[in-house]
Amino acid sequence: MMKKLALACDHAAVDLKNHVKEYVEKRGIEVVDFGTNSYERCDYPIYALAAANAVKDGECDGGILFCGTGIGISLAANKVKGIRCAVVSDCYSAKLSREHNDANMLAMGTRVVGPELALLIVQHWLDAEYEYGIHVPRVAMISQIEETGKIG
Repeated sequence: MMKKLALACDHAAVDLKNHVKEYVEKRGIEVVDFGTNSYERCDYPIYALAAANAVKDGECDGGILFCGTGIGISLAANKVKGIRCAVVSDCYSAKLSREHNDANMLAMGTRVVGPELALLIVQHWLDAEYEYGIHVPRVAMISQIEETGKIG
């Protein structure tokens, strides 16, 4: 169960981040907001890195990221060792990203997902738990690729 979440976004997604932040806090989950909180053009990798490092270092249990599509900010977060950030636009993928892939971060695009769908996606992601079992070797392979660039 996640008790503390890192949130971050770029200028395009401030409103969606704040909408999700309010929902997450109402669920009793502490939020660390890494910004941005401005509509002024900015570079999403800066905010992705801050949030991803907080998850990697154990300061936060997981994180949710936002940009125009969710793609760019997820790519930046996934460059941090130990981060498995899934960009999703539906509830099923959000749920399975946790259950099968042990995703510790979620990314969404404000130009792709509306505010109410975003809340449903977050709900499914937060309510899901890693299933272990047959998924453990696969997640280990992902970590192995991250470490060595190969499997085996």
